Amino acid sequence: MATVSKENLDLSQYTISTNTTINFLDCQNAFEGLTDEEKLYAHYLLKASWEGSLICLFQTSPEAPRIFQLFQKVFSFEEVSEIKERALKAENGLTVEEFECFLMYVASFYGNIGNYKSFGDTKFIPALSKEKFQAIIYASKAYQDDPKAVENPWQDCKDPMYSLGVKLRQLGFGDQALSTYYSSNCDKSDAEFVQGFLKEKGIDAYNTRLFKEVDADQRITYNLRIASVCTTAEPLNGVEDKMSSLIASHEYKRCTIKITRGDYSGLLKRVVENLEKAVTYASNEREKSMLKSYIISFNTGSIEDHKQGSRFWIRDKGPIVETYIGFIETYRDPFGVRAEYEGFVSIVNKAMSEKFGQLVAGAEKLLPCLPWPSSYEKDTFLRPDFTSLDVLGFGSSGIPAGINIPNYDDIRQEEGFKNVSLGNVLSAHSADQKITFLDEQDAEIYAKLKAPSFEVQVGLHELLGHGSGKLFMQKSDGTFNFDIESVKHTETGEKIQSWYTEGENWYTKFADISSSYEECRAECVGIYLCLNQQVLSIFGHEGEMANDIIYINWLNMVRAGLLGLEFYTPENNKWRQAHMQARYVILRVLLEAGQQLVKLEKINGSDGQPDLILTLDRSKIECVGKLAIGDFLRKLQVYKSTADYEGGKALYDHYSKVEEEFLEYRKIVLARKTPRRMFVQANTRCQDNKVSMSTFSSNAEGMIKSFISRFPRDDHVLEGLWRADLPHHKY
Repeated sequence: MATVSKENLDLSQYTISTNTTINFLDCQNAFEGLTDEEKLYAHYLLKASWEGSLICLFQTSPEAPRIFQLFQKVFSFEEVSEIKERALKAENGLTVEEFECFLMYVASFYGNIGNYKSFGDTKFIPALSKEKFQAIIYASKAYQDDPKAVENPWQDCKDPMYSLGVKLRQLGFGDQALSTYYSSNCDKSDAEFVQGFLKEKGIDAYNTRLFKEVDADQRITYNLRIASVCTTAEPLNGVEDKMSSLIASHEYKRCTIKITRGDYSGLLKRVVENLEKAVTYASNEREKSMLKSYIISFNTGSIEDHKQGSRFWIRDKGPIVETYIGFIETYRDPFGVRAEYEGFVSIVNKAMSEKFGQLVAGAEKLLPCLPWPSSYEKDTFLRPDFTSLDVLGFGSSGIPAGINIPNYDDIRQEEGFKNVSLGNVLSAHSADQKITFLDEQDAEIYAKLKAPSFEVQVGLHELLGHGSGKLFMQKSDGTFNFDIESVKHTETGEKIQSWYTEGENWYTKFADISSSYEECRAECVGIYLCLNQQVLSIFGHEGEMANDIIYINWLNMVRAGLLGLEFYTPENNKWRQAHMQARYVILRVLLEAGQQLVKLEKINGSDGQPDLILTLDRSKIECVGKLAIGDFLRKLQVYKSTADYEGGKALYDHYSKVEEEFLEYRKIVLARKTPRRMFVQANTRCQDNKVSMSTFSSNAEGMIKSFISRFPRDDHVLEGLWRADLPHHKY
């Protein structure tokens, strides 16, 4: 791997500041309110979630699993303070500041479960020299007791850890990005080609990776690797193995597509073992059936069985301990169809859940307020479970504030979904966080009301954003789920000309833009419907306070759009984060609305450096703003409903474009960016069938301790998987 000169590269964009806020996700009270049986159920679900989270290492970078192994060895033998004391005494010139940089890198690696930011997909490297980093590693008791055990992983990962070659700076396709969902010789055309085969065979790509081999005669073989415990084509005993007949070599358009299973086998085996233990403590038959379906899915690689588990999950209304697990979100796949592993366990917050219950109860009256005809809405609103939860553990590269799942279109359209707001994520904040790009008056009210306004936005975003809208589909028998004779296209006035066919869904049809486009649609629904006084009263906001909540929600959205410029890469014209691209698009829509609704002004800051001031005319939100967002939101929904990828992409690309003026704004945004916070999470232990919770300090040392408590210092399964993957990733 070639390293890149530090010249012309702003290294501050590729390091993590030691000023980064680290919050602890407190769920002590919620946990203590559980019965002994519920604690055991939560404990084994948590173990399953975290064991599987190691898959995220392989979904991030070739070196991430090896870096993880190194850190587990170094920190398992002694306290961080002991390593620090020994390292500072050594004759290497190490400073306290450099040791803090070392700790922040380690904490950030653990917090992102990899060496790329989970929010933005940018690589980060240590903010101290390789020599100083090595000096700290060598000062550890682990190295002194067994030099080779530390030396070997360090030598394997030290160069890629620091490398900022052009292809290694961000995740994605092409010459300027990498993706371990694919072998290094795959590009978008390979993903598109194989997707055609998957559609023909009716195979979902969520739990797959794609590796390409080219022989001496230039004949191509694609290896589609399915995540499962089972590693052979032999049917799994005792269950209907829906995948075994597909595990073979298939000829497709003069190429060979070889389907194998057993990807991440050793890690998924540990997930299954803990899910099997959790079944014993499930509180009802639905939960047991749900877990048994997940177990079959992870054993065989069948997404159909995961869908079945999701159906049982939807029907399990209002559980005290809530969980979801599997290959769920497709944000990090540059093609948008392969999903990152995640597993979460959380405990219901009854007071906040009551508010969300009222929002669900009012949903059928709110849906007609959305700016599209009723023919573009589901025939029947399937009332979802909507709860506020305190996270006990979230095993994945990042933690969202809210979730709307499952992502399977066929289930969402016909059977329903669940909404989850993660209360202790929303409430964890730092009072001294600097607020950029607002004047003093706006910054003051923003600091006061951001949390309650965001609570409203998350509720609307998840329930009525992701939960709204109909997909027009032609069924296998040739019939349609809409009246093809009477339903008109809102933009052309003509009959509907396009729709989804058998085997197509939102993610496969809109692929590369699907995640950001859908987040933009949900964000638009949130700010559009927060103007409704009924919604605001559900959350306890009346009168002037309600008006302030509206203002701050809209102000937060346009400010987030400006901050989103950090996640755009001019070199390859790529957005690296779905939500931030979505918010930038909304900012551009509102700027285009004119009438000085939103203004951006370049100024000199108090430090004498260039700065920006963003203002929003609150008197024009309900007229100019609502009209602009309503018009844009309608178009987003219509293109989505009608499976019109070309129309939707043209619209979305237009507002996603970053022109010269905004490239100049981007420089200021980068110069004044504040670090994104990280979360330390609790852990549980089980002894004599009694479960207790471990908590950790809200700092880098606490982050490290939390991961040492979860995972062993030696993991031969992890190392074996890492070695097997190496030949496919040559950057």
